[in-house]
Amino acid sequence: MRFRLRYLQHDLELTEGEFAIGRNATCQLSLDDALVSRRHAVFTVAADEVFVEDLASRNGVLVNNQKIEGRVRVKPGDKVLIGSQELTVMAVPEDNATSPAMHPTGAMPKVTLNRISLSEIADDDSVTRVGSATGDMRDEVSVVRRVEAFRLLGSVAEKALAMGRADDAERVLASSLTDVIEASRNGRPVSPALAEQAARFAAKLATVTQKGAWVDYAIELYTTMQRPAPAVVIDELYGALRKVTTADIGKVKAYVELLRGLLPAFGPADRFLFQRIEGLERLATLRS
Repeated sequence: MRFRLRYLQHDLELTEGEFAIGRNATCQLSLDDALVSRRHAVFTVAADEVFVEDLASRNGVLVNNQKIEGRVRVKPGDKVLIGSQELTVMAVPEDNATSPAMHPTGAMPKVTLNRISLSEIADDDSVTRVGSATGDMRDEVSVVRRVEAFRLLGSVAEKALAMGRADDAERVLASSLTDVIEASRNGRPVSPALAEQAARFAAKLATVTQKGAWVDYAIELYTTMQRPAPAVVIDELYGALRKVTTADIGKVKAYVELLRGLLPAFGPADRFLFQRIEGLERLATLRS
């Protein structure tokens, strides 16, 4: 029996061996998703069995909504969540299976599925043009352009959310959210306006998807920036934490401790924000 992974509208053939998934271009499946680590997980196919292993990723791997530890066997019909991307394990009888295209070395082919056409979400030509212009954002793109991109992509994502299409909203925002968090992780400056938009959308996605990893995203962003989140972000996080039970409490506690150490340098406004963030820690602890 052969196996496939179904991702979006694509069926990816799995042959015997390893099939790595992550943001790194060396992975067989490269996902442009802020919640996906560079090498996040690997599927291993041996005879009539398939296993998935979490490669010590930042946000873990869920199989049928259960977080796994190490290597576990998966069966046809199992749903595997990597970051915000869901893949379904499928079985294909030998007589119906087609051989995948192979590299000269015999290794599994690499597939890059790291962009989504905005035309799948909205029919507005101007939005589609923005998507193509901002899909390949690079470090040298100006802060002004990034903020404008978020504003326009955000309007598309808001429409998707209003229609109950949370998965579409995630895919629309994934590239830009990845761009922001990677810049912050690498010590590059992120403007307050850009950080606010990214964190607000992450919190919104946490609320509608109930994925704790999006709360973790917002907390990590302001942890790396070493500053209190603004009131609008805190408000969104309060709403998210009332819905989400899987946020990483350790990250919230570490953020509060970081801010506590910076407290002597805070003015009255930042001290008030710190108090509200302490409230987030208490709420997260109660919800865990």
